[in-house]
Parts: sequence; C-alpha cells; structure tokens
Amino acid sequence: MKQSPDLTRLRFGDDGLVPAIVQDAVSKEVLTLAYMNETSLAKTLETGETWFWSRSRQELWHKGATSGHTQQVVEIRPDCDRDALLIRVLPRGPACHNGDYSCFRGEREDSGDRYAILNTLEQVIAERDTRRPANSYTTYLLEEGADKILKKVGEEAAEVIIAAKNESHQELAWEASDLLFHLMVLFRQQQLPLDRVLSELQSRHGSR
Repeated sequence: MKQSPDLTRLRFGDDGLVPAIVQDAVSKEVLTLAYMNETSLAKTLETGETWFWSRSRQELWHKGATSGHTQQVVEIRPDCDRDALLIRVLPRGPACHNGDYSCFRGEREDSGDRYAILNTLEQVIAERDTRRPANSYTTYLLEEGADKILKKVGEEAAEVIIAAKNESHQELAWEASDLLFHLMVLFRQQQLPLDRVLSELQSRHGSR
C-alpha cells in the first residue's frame, strides 16, 4: 500500500471527519464517497482494507464485513489542502449497498469521442469483475483465469492475421475488436490499468 507522508498532517473537520473518495485502482472509476475519522484511517492502514465512519449510525464500519465485498487498499493520498482523501482500491465486489459496481452509476453519455469507448469498456469489464453476473462471457473468462484468457488472446490474434490475409476491412475490424476486448479482459485479470499501456505507447512515440 502506498501511503503519503502528508497523512500525518490531515485537517479533519470540526466533526472529526474527512471525506474519502474511493476509486477503482485499475479502471479509475469513482466507486463511492465515504467519511473517515482518525480511528477508521488507522484501521485502514493497519488492515489494508477500507474502514469508514458511518454518520447515520455513528459507528465504525468495515466495508464488506457482512457482504464480503471488501476493498483492498492500493494507495492513500490527501488532496492539496489535506482535508480530503483519495483511496485507490482493488474491489472484491460491488461498492454500492444496492449491488451496483459504483454508487455513481447512471447512463454513460456518448461524448462523441470514439476513443472513449476504450475507457467505457474498461469500466464495464471492471464492473463484471466485481459483480460476476451469471451468464456473462466476461465473468466466465475471469473465473477461468489467466490460461483461458491467454488462449483466447492467441486465438483472436490468429483471426486478425487471417482477416488481414483475406484483405477484408470488415472482417479485420471485427476480429481486431475481439482481440482488443480480450486484451482488456487480460489487463483487468492482471490488474494492469489501460492508462499504463497508453502511457507506454506515448513514451515510445516521443522517442521516435
């Protein structure tokens, strides 16, 4: 777990609380907004899983203690004023009490940017990973594990080669889409954020 030294200089509010924004460390989607006091922060640091302070119940609560949907903490860092926290986690199930992957779901808007589909797809795969809905192909791949996903990546790569040899744009686009999807499932299974891959591409572009 990465921990900022500024955590020792946090500015808790008059109520003894600080807002905590919880974010999926892989997909970067915001999962929920909760609150921490000094005790819940200390327990989070001690256990490596999120603990919060319930303002409605006036008590500590361990996320996932009853549901099993815990959140493994990857990094905690404060904002510039040290009066709010960003907590990056690997969720082991839905973040929202109603069973949704994120408390901030809602209809995804079409931004008009076709490249935005990659971010959307990453978020959808992340949701499938945490919720594991039945009859989902993504769930099937993730539960089968790396070997199955790698086999599919190899198969789809071969299909891309065949489509290119056939000189069919339609076939190539179809097979390339399948390959990209399976690659992104592999990224999720390996806990590799898409932006890490894009950053690598960007760094290579700058050196050419």
